[in-house]
This record gives sequence, structure tokens and C-alpha cells, in this order.
Amino acid sequence: MPTAGDVLLDAAGGNALFEPGKPDMTAQPPAEPRARLAKIDDAMASIKTQIASADLLRQASGKPIDPSWFHRAKTALRHLQRERAGLVEQSRPRRESVKDCLIAVLRERHDETGWSAIIAEAHRRADGEGL
Repeated sequence: MPTAGDVLLDAAGGNALFEPGKPDMTAQPPAEPRARLAKIDDAMASIKTQIASADLLRQASGKPIDPSWFHRAKTALRHLQRERAGLVEQSRPRRESVKDCLIAVLRERHDETGWSAIIAEAHRRADGEGL
């Protein structure tokens, strides 16, 4: 049975040893960004669970955690966090584009008085929500 620090799930969530020589499963993202985000979230949760488990074993046994394993685990977690942030940022320009198009459509369909009323209502709602 492996001890704390011997096994680290690979970044794709598989039950394989995480070793520098093995192929990186994170390098091939699926076509759907949401699916990739879900895989990243699962992999991050798995690594965090392994770190917590290793810490509990360390507390129970009094033996220190293998520093090289801990460093690999934290590095893998950091890379996954960075990749996740990048995927989230990629979706933001699309949202902004949709908002710009929505504003353009609404502005075309309303006269100046109606448009001013819409803007005033939007400001009231934003102030009420603390935006």
C-alpha cells in the first residue's frame, strides 16, 4: 500500500502515478471549454484531497511529507489553477460582445426618451445591487 506522498493522481483525474517522464494529460483540452473546466475542477479537487490526506497521515504518524512529492502536487495544482483562469477569461470577451450587440439592438429600437429611461432604470438597478 502506498504511503503519503507516493501517489499523486494525474491532472486528468486518472489513478496513475504522477511522474515527470509520463505524458501530460492536460496538454490536450477537449473541444468544449465547459467540459475542460469540469475536468480541471475534478483534478484540482483530487490533488487537494491527496494533499489533505498526506497531511492527516503526517499528523498521525509523525513522519514528514515527502518534500519532492509535495512540491509536485502544489505545482500541478498551480498549473491547473492557471489553466482554469485562462479558460474563464476566454469566455469573457464573448460575453462583452453579446452585451455590446444587445445594447446596439435596444438603442436602435428606442427613441432618445425611451433610451434615457432604459439607461436610468439600469443605473437604479445597478445601484440597488451595489454594482
